[in-house]
Amino acid sequence: MTPSVASVLGTTVPIVLAPMGGVAGGALAAAVSEAGGLGMIGVGYADADRFAAELRVARGTRVGCGFITWCLEREPRQLDLALDHDVAAVMLSFGDVERFAGRIRAAGVPLICQVPGRDEAGRALDQGAQVLVAQGGEGGGHGTRLRSTLTLVPEICDLVRERGDPVPVLAAGGVADGRGLAAVLALGAAGAVVGTRFAATAEATVSAAALERMIRARGDDTLATRVYDDVRGVNWPDGYTSRVLRSPFTDTWDKAGTGRVPVECLVEATARYRDGVRCDDPDTIVVTAGEAVGLIHRPESAATVVQVMAAEARAVIDTLHGAPV
Repeated sequence: MTPSVASVLGTTVPIVLAPMGGVAGGALAAAVSEAGGLGMIGVGYADADRFAAELRVARGTRVGCGFITWCLEREPRQLDLALDHDVAAVMLSFGDVERFAGRIRAAGVPLICQVPGRDEAGRALDQGAQVLVAQGGEGGGHGTRLRSTLTLVPEICDLVRERGDPVPVLAAGGVADGRGLAAVLALGAAGAVVGTRFAATAEATVSAAALERMIRARGDDTLATRVYDDVRGVNWPDGYTSRVLRSPFTDTWDKAGTGRVPVECLVEATARYRDGVRCDDPDTIVVTAGEAVGLIHRPESAATVVQVMAAEARAVIDTLHGAPV
């Protein structure tokens, strides 16, 4: 029998905060955990001092953390810091987990692996992942293949069942309310990893301009691009793009539709980006968001998001119970 998310991660509701670098800090992670989900600090590109500071903010609350695996390879002492702080779980995304999986398991910390497809899921299971996150392309942030959550989640659930691995699967991508949570539960997931909805909360570390843009945006306003990676000098491996809100900045520097800033324009584009960040220019800054951004109409507290999402999901499931098919 597959263990529940509650038994593995210690939650009372099947909601996990996506470890969004630069957005999901200690305050947001703590708020989600205190509301019954599992808060995850997004390490992203932060150095050890910044990561340690966010862990201190969440001190006294059971939270986990999430790493970009290829970044962790460059600074493996970040994992030492996480394990020394007795985090509730470690999520690895975007890379080969083999180098770190053994240490995480040996420390008795649940290993969560985010996967974009069946092959990656199989390799994560081989390395002892205790939770899989099926990452649909609707979600904000980086990914390789833009698979739909609707089809990816049951495919990964089927794989787990075929292998006989007692591992719960969480769905990521497109879940921003109780309807989405109920939907992924119906697909076989044990819960959801939620990012964009929590980015529009009081505890998230986003700028005023970014928050305003998320509240006004529709799902049609997102695109997958590498423009912001280029101007920030973040060298993601080939094949990755990041889903963000389309902006005058992306329209200006990706006129060719390649998702990249032309090499000959990179110096100018980078200078313009840095100027825009300094003044929090809404037409310039990066706003990472998935297609579910169109379901967000007001900022809320993280606790309210957890409570309302769980209650809505229960109401949807109750309504559908016994409905004719």
